[in-house]
Amino acid sequence: MLSRVEKFEVALKQTECDAVLVTNLKNIYYLTGFSGTEATVFISKSRRIFLTDSRYTLIAKGVVQGFDIVETRDAVGEIAKIIADDNLQKIGFDDEISYAYFKMLESVFAGHELVPMTGFIENLRMIKDEQEIATIRKACQISDQAFLDVLDFIKSGQTTEQAVMNFLDARMRQLGASGASFDFIIASGYRSAMPHGVASDKVIQKGETLTMDFGCLYNQYVSDMTRTIYLGHVSDEQAEIYNTVLKANQALIDQAKAGLGFRDFDKIPRDIIIEAGYGDYFTHGIGHGIGLDIHEEPYFSQTSKEVIKTGMVLTDEPGIYIEGKYGVRIEDDILITDTGCELLTLAPKELIVI
Repeated sequence: MLSRVEKFEVALKQTECDAVLVTNLKNIYYLTGFSGTEATVFISKSRRIFLTDSRYTLIAKGVVQGFDIVETRDAVGEIAKIIADDNLQKIGFDDEISYAYFKMLESVFAGHELVPMTGFIENLRMIKDEQEIATIRKACQISDQAFLDVLDFIKSGQTTEQAVMNFLDARMRQLGASGASFDFIIASGYRSAMPHGVASDKVIQKGETLTMDFGCLYNQYVSDMTRTIYLGHVSDEQAEIYNTVLKANQALIDQAKAGLGFRDFDKIPRDIIIEAGYGDYFTHGIGHGIGLDIHEEPYFSQTSKEVIKTGMVLTDEPGIYIEGKYGVRIEDDILITDTGCELLTLAPKELIVI
């Protein structure tokens, strides 16, 4: 099996570039295992160079394998020398760099063609290897346990959304996470109709809906899950909406497998919500890839002609949001296989009233 950097080199041979300059730290971690705050990677068809400053040299020597390690505070200057020595012409680069950095590259690499490598490494990252899958699975286990624990913490009329957020963050760290994977969405009552309603100082009241969208960072990889619960009691309408979202969530789990079209990945759960009469209240996409980033390729649309592939880890997150009243979202992380999908987030999804 090819290593990640070997897969990169195979892909590089399919491009017009002689080499690629990598500055995105997530991409550098993906290729080298280095997780410091200062690093540059340069890979040509004959060299692998890892450049960092003196703060990280010893760390890099213990982590980065198969690269020449160069200690420098002028990575671009060092790379310019390599480009000249090897007579390289077309240099690819991560295209989310700042304009100022790009202008500096133009100046230092004058006479050479700079080629933006949009999505080059990100496309490689879409298919997870066994180590990545195991790490994401562990991150999901941590989130699952934190959800079970927070149910005992929440008290209607006493607990604020902010307190729920803090509890989940602290509990996941206690369970081995290094931090939160994003700013949690903790929204109760009328605020749960906001798909991205971040935690406020609002007190959660009896009779309200509470949506918790959260996740953790574990060994650089993320989890991302959403559960919606009810405080004290649930109305017939709330139960109907909840069960519609759950049905949509489960339908995608039942049908997701390698070869399913991106548009069908979105259409399967969306059709269920539309048929129930709530199509206008499902206002966002069905999901996205996760891995080193909380939102990464692939993304889904109803017009895409692409298909999902074995090894992708995706979110399944249908929702219904009634402005001024409440909202429901249920989100799972799933691993795509040849014959179906593996559910990675295993926290209970039956309608919960506490």
